[in-house]
Amino acid sequence: MGKRPIAEVVAGDDAIPKFEIVSCKKSRKDKTNKAPPIPSRLESNDSAVSLLRVETNSNSEAVNIVNQDILSKAERKAAKKARKEAKEAKKAQKLLSQRTSASESVQESGELNGGDAKAARKAVRKAEKKRLKELAKAEAAEAETPTASSNPISGATSATASHGASSATSPEPIVDLASTYTEHPELTALPRTEIDAFLSAHSVTIDDPITTSNALRPITKFSYLPITDEAQRVPFASFTSPTPIQAATWPALLSGRDMIGVAETGSGKTLAFGVPCVQTISTLPKARRKGVKAVIVSPTRELASQIHDQLVKMASPTGLEVVCVYGGVPKEPQAKAIRKAHIVVATPGRLNDLIGDGSADLSQAEYVVLDEADRMLDKGFEEAIRQIIKCTPSKRQTLMFTATWPPSVRELASTFMQSPVKITIGDNHSGELRANARIKQMVEVIDPRNKEMRLLQLLNQYQRGKNKNDRILVFCLYKKEATRVENFIRRNGFQVAGIHGDLSQEKRTASLESFKQGSVPLLVATDVAARGLDIPAVKVVINVTFPLTAEDYVHRIGRTGRAGKEGLAITLFTEHDKGLSGALINVLKAANQDVPEDLLKFGTTVKKKTHDAYGAFVKDIDPTKKATRITFD
Repeated sequence: MGKRPIAEVVAGDDAIPKFEIVSCKKSRKDKTNKAPPIPSRLESNDSAVSLLRVETNSNSEAVNIVNQDILSKAERKAAKKARKEAKEAKKAQKLLSQRTSASESVQESGELNGGDAKAARKAVRKAEKKRLKELAKAEAAEAETPTASSNPISGATSATASHGASSATSPEPIVDLASTYTEHPELTALPRTEIDAFLSAHSVTIDDPITTSNALRPITKFSYLPITDEAQRVPFASFTSPTPIQAATWPALLSGRDMIGVAETGSGKTLAFGVPCVQTISTLPKARRKGVKAVIVSPTRELASQIHDQLVKMASPTGLEVVCVYGGVPKEPQAKAIRKAHIVVATPGRLNDLIGDGSADLSQAEYVVLDEADRMLDKGFEEAIRQIIKCTPSKRQTLMFTATWPPSVRELASTFMQSPVKITIGDNHSGELRANARIKQMVEVIDPRNKEMRLLQLLNQYQRGKNKNDRILVFCLYKKEATRVENFIRRNGFQVAGIHGDLSQEKRTASLESFKQGSVPLLVATDVAARGLDIPAVKVVINVTFPLTAEDYVHRIGRTGRAGKEGLAITLFTEHDKGLSGALINVLKAANQDVPEDLLKFGTTVKKKTHDAYGAFVKDIDPTKKATRITFD
């Protein structure tokens, strides 16, 4: 078979149609709309080199025409693309020239490299296809440009029109919730002296690192709240006025500020963060309500359930879904419910589980609350809290409510918040450990063997006769101890329920509900019920065994004396607890309580706290086996 000339190989059946390069925008002088004719398929067998030269010359002419005219923004863009295509065509021409020379030399020697010729044709087709695609885009952009762009001042006109179109098609801007709060006219009209008198009477201190003057006034009446739906006022309809922590925090929270709230237990912190939470989400446009908008994290299942019940009352009238997730129960129903939730109340462990398996998405949660923050940020919960906060937006509102605010936790919490407003109720400005001053504290130093007999005497004294229905909360240190004390009380003719970690979640919930409703007036518990639980009308708290830390003692006795009422706390202190005598004495003195002489005999030294959760009693023992060291003489 005879050998075909190289020109036929390159420009044979696979030859590329020839297109002339024209400006994608007509000049001001050319008013016609006629498009240049497109030549038919090449019939001659001209070489590919000649083809590319013609195209390159056409590109150069087009670029020169574009550069000579006053161009609009779209025209300048098209010209830039044309220049780019001219450069690419030059590169393709050079490549093809090199390959053609190589092919001719091969032809002279009697050998034809078909692979090189095919690659050359492919390069030419690819360059031409890309150029035509870019020109089509430029023409589409020209068609969308207003006709006013042909005017000498078309640049400004086109820019204005483009800006208007962009604004019309852009998504709805995010509502600035921080600017939506406006004081009630009656609140604004109050004289400053009346506001100062309220703050002074309730020992309210507001520390704002941003604003020192013209601070927001506390909402001293429920009617001052910016709530238009009367159904949202049902949860506090039975109260005459807001508590100090509620009145002081609501303006800052409704203004979108981060906040630290330090107040005694039973001061109404749940409504303090619950009302702004529901109000903030309910004012969002419906398109922005989808997904989890608020996360409230609490240390225990019982506290999480309690917060959930109160939020449901406020959120239901607005159509918001509130979901509570915690451990000890099946995870699948919670994973299904959380997908439809607007507000999630959770314990750290279960929430992290749901985040890990993809069931919980907190990327839109702009309202984050850490309740009982001092315990939440102890070493046992610190990493879990960090993981949760990492899953929330950086632009969020973060709240922390607690009864104590030690310096170490305060420093750690500052990493989560931006210029927070700190609101302290009471004269405890340093955030040190303080007990409720309305609680009368009685400490009895006794022999450990006499505990049960003394407990029985106290129950006969405070729950017989007219006081037989009074609620008494008995605290133990260990789960087995709690079970033993519960059985001892029941054997002596008292109705009693128990709550501790060895019980199932169903039994714990049933015991707590029966105690709240008054059907069972006695509840034996470990420290699981010591923090945050709002159990109404607890008359007496009895500590059968002193807790491991003075902080836990304050939270235990804080279950009584809530909502402005008086309370009584009785503690059975033994020689085994003498290491905590100094810390207990400090708590008693700070609350102006009597200190027994027998307690002072144990000393007033306060042991250094070696562990955030276990005080000075943490086991510093490494159970791992140590390597045996062998020494050779």
